Amino acid sequence: MTQATVAATPQIPHLPARVFEELEIVRDPANLFHQTIEQVLIAAELVGLKHHQQIIIAQPKNEIMVHFPVLMDDGHHQLFKGYRVQHNNALGPYKGGLRYHPHVHLDDVKALAVLMTMKCSLVRVPFGGGKGGVKCNPRELSRDELMRVTRRFCSAISNQIGPDYDIPAPDVGTNAQIMAWFADTYQQMMPEHTRQDTHRIVTGKPVELGGSLGREKATGQGLVNVLVEMLPELDIELQNMRFSLIGFGNVGGWTGRLLCELGATLTAVLDHTGAIHNDGGIDAVKLAEHVEATGGVHAFRGAEAIGEDEFYRLDVDALIPAALEQMITPEKARLINARVVAEGANAPTTPEGDAVLLQRGIEVLPAILCNAGGVTVSYFEWVQNKSSVSWTAEEVDERLKTHMVLAARRVKLARVKYECDMRTASYCAALEAIARCYDLRGVFP
Repeated sequence: MTQATVAATPQIPHLPARVFEELEIVRDPANLFHQTIEQVLIAAELVGLKHHQQIIIAQPKNEIMVHFPVLMDDGHHQLFKGYRVQHNNALGPYKGGLRYHPHVHLDDVKALAVLMTMKCSLVRVPFGGGKGGVKCNPRELSRDELMRVTRRFCSAISNQIGPDYDIPAPDVGTNAQIMAWFADTYQQMMPEHTRQDTHRIVTGKPVELGGSLGREKATGQGLVNVLVEMLPELDIELQNMRFSLIGFGNVGGWTGRLLCELGATLTAVLDHTGAIHNDGGIDAVKLAEHVEATGGVHAFRGAEAIGEDEFYRLDVDALIPAALEQMITPEKARLINARVVAEGANAPTTPEGDAVLLQRGIEVLPAILCNAGGVTVSYFEWVQNKSSVSWTAEEVDERLKTHMVLAARRVKLARVKYECDMRTASYCAALEAIARCYDLRGVFP
């Protein structure tokens, strides 16, 4: 794809600045929340979102911060900090993951909550955006310590969440087991006669406790569905596609396995333990087993170790960042030798890195489209729990495909309608639904 074929990002600097000033936000270009809101406000201007709707979207509705002591295995108590941010519930209950990571802090959680609002609206599931987390390193906690952190965190925020109000889910550093502990804790805190329906308090649970078939692979599956829909227009054949991954956890691991099953070739992976490369192809199933056993891709026998910059320079059709935020900086963007970047992680590209990719003619498929499969199947799980039914894995996959394909088509239509880049188009498609909702509802009183 040449540079001329990539639409430019609209430049409307006055609008975000005016809203920031009105809300007394001192803009920090390195702040993920400020970056996210600025991008959303640019799209809001294109869509024609009314001013009062813009200022509502520009700040979370609720920001909850808690501190709670946890008994550690050695007998001492450690104080942990946790967050739950509820951004917007115009379209339905707050929905969003819980992250356990040493770098969790308020503004990042706020940014991720905004992205959840946009994501739910884009795929048209009746949820709003929320996000939460605990500042900790789960790799340094024993299983019992992890359980106690989870139970104490749930206890601390239990009055601010609910199965029809705010429904958490797994995110970075959390999993189905943690959701099981969280749900059990919430149930024990409720009156006994109300406990039967409280398992809906979280999604991403083990199937034995009401989780949905297909939830574990949902984010990766949704990303694959988007690629199947979008790649033909980029002149990339999925069956012959060569791709690389940043991160090989839940999202990266499932994406790698599912793409390889469709005939694509995984040639390189980068994670926190290092980078590996095999030009003939990496066995994604064996790599997943290695990562499960060792914690990272380092020393995998089916590939050779390479440097980080060398990883970014590799000639691939698609680079899929599926780890943490803000990894593709301008410096990394200048190294990338891919035709498309498909964002499996939330906000993996900085605005400056995004601009470099755009200038170089590298298409970017945005995160709120690519990784929306997780929240979509979370919605399916919530519906199944609420209706006391269970869908087959095939039903889940088919319903997910429908949501993801329609969302991708909304983005393509918005790109043409608003003459903008793909990321801005995804926000425009999401904001159109939110704008209609506010136009109909009005603002109380």
